[in-house]
Amino acid sequence: MSRSGLRDPDWVGLSEASRVLGVSPATLRRWSDAGRLRVFTTPGGHRRFSRSALERLLPADRSRRPSIRSAGLSPTRIARTYRRASRDASPELPWVLTLSDEQRLLFRERGHVLAATLLQYLDSTQAETAAHHLREAASSASEYGTIAAALGLSLSQTVEGFLRFRAPFHHELAVAARRSGFDTAETTDLLETAERAMDRLLVATMTGHGLAARGSGRPRSVAASIDEARKE
Repeated sequence: MSRSGLRDPDWVGLSEASRVLGVSPATLRRWSDAGRLRVFTTPGGHRRFSRSALERLLPADRSRRPSIRSAGLSPTRIARTYRRASRDASPELPWVLTLSDEQRLLFRERGHVLAATLLQYLDSTQAETAAHHLREAASSASEYGTIAAALGLSLSQTVEGFLRFRAPFHHELAVAARRSGFDTAETTDLLETAERAMDRLLVATMTGHGLAARGSGRPRSVAASIDEARKE
């Protein structure tokens, strides 16, 4: 391609292409490597993407993806999925079988709050609102870690439980996106945003567990954790 072609406004760099589609640079690299995007590499090793080709990937009749709730995904639906996952996980996570009915109910309540705030975060159209819901979700995740410590679960068991129930959430997101006709860019952005949020929630869970375990040399009592959780 000629030097004038390199300056053609139809060709944009990785950062601008990422902004246009609303996906991460890593995703764009994968798509270009797979031949899904029109791209060329400059002599300096930089990728250039065709703006017109990028814009053809955008939904023709909407400026942003539909809401997840409009796709039928709700905290109640996710709770049902979690309950099924819990039954399936019990043989592989023996400590789940040691929980009392009240303790399981407490975990379900925290999970319901966590799912609700996470869905609100993913559906937020304003950055400030999204940040607020993500902070709320992180607070719920921290409380989950605190309760797990109070129940005597180790950090590894707590993380194991979190990771076990992370997959059903992503599965329900993917199903909702497919059911509502999200295009490839919308679905990818949704799942990547959820993945980043889950990473933050995992850190919050571990932090909550660690703070509880260090308090006075031992975790808080189960009763204290339950009382505090239900005051929220």
